[in-house]
Formats: sequence, structure tokens, C-alpha cells
Amino acid sequence: MAGHYAERAPAVVGGKRQQFGSRFLNDPARVFHHNAWDNVEWSEEQAAAAERKVRENSTQRVCQEKQVDYEVNAHKYWNEFYKIHENRFFKDRHWLFTEFPELAPSPDQNDFNDWLSENKRSEVPEGRSKEDGPGLKIEEQHMCSSDSLGHKTQMPPVEGDVTQKLSRLEICADEFPGSSATYRILEVGCGVGNTVFPILQTNNDPGLFVYCCDFSSTAVELVQTDSAYDPCRCFAFVHDLCDEDTSYPVPGESLDIIILIFVLSAVVPDKMQKAINRLSRLLKPGGMMLLRDYGRYDMAQLRFKKGQCLSENFYVRGDGTRVYFFTQEELDTLFTTAGLEKVQNLVDRRLQVNRGKQLTMYRVWIQCKYRKPLLSGAG
Repeated sequence: MAGHYAERAPAVVGGKRQQFGSRFLNDPARVFHHNAWDNVEWSEEQAAAAERKVRENSTQRVCQEKQVDYEVNAHKYWNEFYKIHENRFFKDRHWLFTEFPELAPSPDQNDFNDWLSENKRSEVPEGRSKEDGPGLKIEEQHMCSSDSLGHKTQMPPVEGDVTQKLSRLEICADEFPGSSATYRILEVGCGVGNTVFPILQTNNDPGLFVYCCDFSSTAVELVQTDSAYDPCRCFAFVHDLCDEDTSYPVPGESLDIIILIFVLSAVVPDKMQKAINRLSRLLKPGGMMLLRDYGRYDMAQLRFKKGQCLSENFYVRGDGTRVYFFTQEELDTLFTTAGLEKVQNLVDRRLQVNRGKQLTMYRVWIQCKYRKPLLSGAG
């Protein structure tokens, strides 16, 4: 469930994408020499103009009746979006491995992943909360295991194949998809797999297992039927990030990484905190939550017209999908309230260029990394 104005990666240099913040526009006359420039400072006039534009497009709010419709039928709008675009709208996000090296563990990785590799032990805690306890409901699909030599073995499907609709299966603390894995990643709002498939293709760690979920059943079906989908290494399921009554298919404190890429912005602001709280409980001590999303005064926000504003900095697009534009402080509050510690919280102010049409577009994205304390007492 990603935003419509999909992020575009900077040019590849020397065969490898540079981390953002490494290409600066020092000479305005060279603006059309590259497709994108990093950390572009806004003038006071430009910032004031953006603020005026937001005030202007926020004066007329969507009526309450329509707001209820957009919330109640949100899954229908996203299903329709993916039925129309299928897997043609977004490009695979290979840039993620530069910004988030945690997704591709390697010997020269940061101290966090070194700590994880040195402290592999029982992955499932004995004590579990009611929310994470028996009764977890997940989508049935092919289950895989590994033999003593590390070879993957295809197990018979519980019922039908991975393209079936959601089924119910009770998961115990020591028996759930990926229970034998040593490194677990969950992507929330996976869309059609533009993050998941690059991870599976790039990270060959035999202990890796990737979970991915989306609000849209259409999107999940597209993931499951993709030729790159490997049920021995991945589990895709339908899940509503804001549904407090439906559990994730993993126990508490069982995940190493949770990815949120342009997904939290699609959630009603009042429901964001509880959603992050629930996700935080799934992280192991030392586990990391990675986010990249829309920042305040991004080009997409300035393009909205009057009558598309739902609430402050929260809008509805023409197709019924919604989007929020964050500040660093708002995201910091969400994560720290959930008991996580800041590792990174950066604004990526990027100037994108259409050299053919001689147009400039100012993008504002926020990138965050927040870690669960090693001795966690957070709820």
C-alpha cells in the first residue's frame, strides 16, 4: 500500500547507487545536468509559498459522510488501484539496500547486525501476551522446512495453494511460518512486492525468512502468484495495520526488522500510534523498524486542490486512496511512545529534474530507523 507519487532513486554511480545526501547542487546553472540533487535547501520565500499553498488547499474539507466512506471502504479503493495497475506502477526498490543495509546482511554491516549474529539463540520467548498468544489467524499456504544440511524441503500444503483466500490456522509459539529462521523481516504494506522481491533476490542468507502483508487482497494475490515468490522463504498475507482484533502470524519479539515504506501515510492519523505500538511488540530486543515516507510540503501535498483535504495534512486522492505528510517530530513521537530508540531520523529534500521538459520538482521524504532497547520493558 504505497503512495501514488512513487519515489525515484538517484542515478547509479560506478555501478552502485549512492546513499542520499551525496549529490549537491552547488551551481544552479547545472540543475539540468542530473536527474536529481540531494539535500536542496529551500529559500525562505519557497518555504513560505509552500506553507501558503497548504493553507489554501486545506480550507475546504471533505464532508463527514465521504470521510466515513473512505475509511470504511478503504480496502475497496486499494483493491481497485491494484486491479487497474497490477505490478506496472512501481519499480523494484533496489535503492533500499543502500539506505537500509540491514535488509542485506553482510560481514561489514553495522554493530546492530553484528550483535544479532553473535546472539542467535531461541527465537521465541516463553512468555507471550494475550495478543500474541494462541489463536493467531493466518493465511494458509505451502510450508517449508530445512534439513540438517540446510536444504529446503517443500512440505505439502495445509489446504490448497498460495492463491487461495484467507484461511484460518492456529499457530503455536514454536510452530509458525518461518519458525526455524534465524533472521526475520516483515514488510507492512508490501503492495505487489517491489521491496520483498529485491530482498529475496539479493539476500541469500539461508536463515532469512521474509513476511509481507498488505491491506489489499488483490495486491497480496499478485505477490503470491509472481514467479519470484518462494513460499520456502516468504509468507504473504492480507492484514489491516489498524485492525487491533487480528494478530500477526508471528509471536511477540520474534522479528529482526520491520519495514514501513510509504505505508504509514495511508493510515488515519488517529490510528497511527496504536498501529506502531502493535508492531513494536513484534520486534526482538535490538530489532529495528525502518521507515521512509512523505514529508511535510512534499510536491505531492502542494498539488492537492481544495476539497481533497480530510484533516490537517491528510488528503484523499481522486481514486479514493489517502495520504498523510509527516514532520520528523511527529514520527519521532510515534516511535518513542512505542518504546523505540532513535537511530536515524532524516529529511531527504530532493530536487528532481525532468531534463526533457526542463521542469524541476521538489520532493520531501523522511527516513527513520528506530531500535527496540536490548532490555525492553516497553509494552
